[in-house]
Amino acid sequence: LAAAGPALGRRGFADVATVPILIDGKKMQSKGATFYDVHNPATGELIARTPQCTPEELKQAADSCAEAFKSWRLTPPSKRARVMHKYEGAIRDNTEALAKVLTEEQGKTIADAKGDIFRGLEVVEISTNVPAMIQGETLPGVATSVDVHSYRVPLGVCAGICPFNFPAMIPLWMYPPAVTAGNTFLLKPSERVPLTAMMLADMAHDCGLPPGVLNVVHGGHDTVNFMCDNDHIRAVSFVGGNNAGAHIYDRAGKNGKRAQCNLGAKNHAVILPDADPTSVVNQLVGASCGAAGQRCMAISVGVFVGKSKEWIPRIAEEAAKLQVGPGDRAGVEVGPLISKQAQERVNSLIQSGVDEGAELLLDGRNPSVPKGCEEGYFTGPTIFTKVKPGMKIYDQEIFGPVLACIEVDTFDEAIKLCNANPFGNGTAVFTRSGAAARKYVDEIEAGQVGVNLPIPVPLPMFSFTGNKKSILGDLNFYGKAGVNFYTQLKTVTSAWRDEEYVEQLSTAGVG
Repeated sequence: LAAAGPALGRRGFADVATVPILIDGKKMQSKGATFYDVHNPATGELIARTPQCTPEELKQAADSCAEAFKSWRLTPPSKRARVMHKYEGAIRDNTEALAKVLTEEQGKTIADAKGDIFRGLEVVEISTNVPAMIQGETLPGVATSVDVHSYRVPLGVCAGICPFNFPAMIPLWMYPPAVTAGNTFLLKPSERVPLTAMMLADMAHDCGLPPGVLNVVHGGHDTVNFMCDNDHIRAVSFVGGNNAGAHIYDRAGKNGKRAQCNLGAKNHAVILPDADPTSVVNQLVGASCGAAGQRCMAISVGVFVGKSKEWIPRIAEEAAKLQVGPGDRAGVEVGPLISKQAQERVNSLIQSGVDEGAELLLDGRNPSVPKGCEEGYFTGPTIFTKVKPGMKIYDQEIFGPVLACIEVDTFDEAIKLCNANPFGNGTAVFTRSGAAARKYVDEIEAGQVGVNLPIPVPLPMFSFTGNKKSILGDLNFYGKAGVNFYTQLKTVTSAWRDEEYVEQLSTAGVG
């Protein structure tokens, strides 16, 4: 846990706001003495400080959620859904303001920030249909005058631990379906990007969420461990890195909690020679370099079958045309990485690719950036070819705008290579052949497959279905699986017989 260091930008601590916490519908300043700096990644400027909440504040927030659950779970499902209807409209109306804040704290372009918000908004939209998803099943007459019905009920207090790369979308994956199903929710935004989540939580309360139904706390390891340990909390959702996810899954599980943890990825795109070259080039550039490569569904490996390898130089040529700079500037297509440490790590991995024998077609280190952004954390589009398994740029998730290109002779070799990777978030195949596409869909192991599109993130009427080492837990985010994660089944067996009927004494039975 790092204490706040000296300001790197033009403003000092006296000019920078401390991010508040939100408990019982009220904002308040934490009494914590340790802080995380929030920087504008495009300039290095200090823009806010995130507190590490005290143990007393964390307990207060969880207690508040537990108290609010007593009445919220009894609120009619249709009334809970109406809050989400209103919330959906509020997010739409405030997209511009949200995007501006999101870009300042995270760095992605305004267009990408709006996409971040919109993909979260879609989950809010689908959450208005949660009442239909928690309807039960009934079987009458299972025995004489005996009926059985089963339905889904909320768990209680649920918690969410969010990453830095999608400040709007990931929180909106979590609490809208959870609270619409009747739970209350304790949210921890990433300490690096808390401002967007705070705006969204404010709006949720303005749209009718009662006090305590959604509380927001901040911090690092101490807050995470509290969420895994607190007796009120029944389920924990997490999106982020492998080590943190494994820790959360293990600790929450040992404390009897449900956990769903979306982890790392290494997404491969397979390009067959019959694919459309221009579409392949354009889509691979966008999928590998968009959002500065900081997304778990980015395409980071291109597997070129046969003559399709001839298109690799074109990818480097198109990627070199992308404008690098601050996300709020018109024409910019690649923003900064989240931090100086992230930039140093990505640049180090690029150097490792050179040292290990890959061919660097486009080097994004030290890109040209506009005046005033010299202290920003920029690494531009980077394209490698002649990459092989065993190289760090192939084996590790880079989380930067880097595409590693591998050349193989056959389609079967490409599928085998993809399936040998331990991660299974997403993959794509580019081809004009329906038979080849069907073969790929059938034989590939990754949980989300794109055919002639590179980032196959399912719309929220489905669920996010990454698999293998990209997820811990058996219930995925959003959609029906997400609602099932935040609810549990209750089954009622009822006997309503005629008044004259008298049950005979019997010691026989089942269970």
